[in-house]
Amino acid sequence: MRILLFLSEVIIPLILFYIVGFGILMKCDVYEDFVKGAKDGLKTVVQILPTLIGLMVAVGVLRASGFLDMLGGQLGRLTGAVGFPAQLVPLTIVKMFSSSAATGLVLDIFKEFGTDSRIGLIASVMMSCTETIFYTVSVYFIAAKVKNTRYTIPGALLATLAGIAASVWLAGMMAV
Repeated sequence: MRILLFLSEVIIPLILFYIVGFGILMKCDVYEDFVKGAKDGLKTVVQILPTLIGLMVAVGVLRASGFLDMLGGQLGRLTGAVGFPAQLVPLTIVKMFSSSAATGLVLDIFKEFGTDSRIGLIASVMMSCTETIFYTVSVYFIAAKVKNTRYTIPGALLATLAGIAASVWLAGMMAV
């Protein structure tokens, strides 16, 4: 166990020293390359900022208006039949758009039901098993100037469904 703790503390500095050392051995101007990369990264941030702001505002409006709770109640009737709690439907919807907003919903779930409850366990595992589909697609596809997403959205939705199913199953296994 001590070896793992030691490795977790030194791995990042070792990787950084390796990159800088390799750049010096290859006779590259490491600092200039770093500055160039930082400039490119800043340009990307400026390009995706309007999308990020739009997503955050939309999720905030949906949450504050009560629409997510209403939608969760309606869809919860269907999901309850397959073992997925209705209280987690708003979390599922929000997670597809914003991980930080979903984290706020998870904290609310923890306050209401507890972290060790079945709903708390499903929410915890689901946060790790699913992706912010629309955020990721919009940010990275805009940055890469991709116009046609083809099968990305259906594939990501299928993967999210698999992650949700896995979270219900794993939470059931943990509760035993």
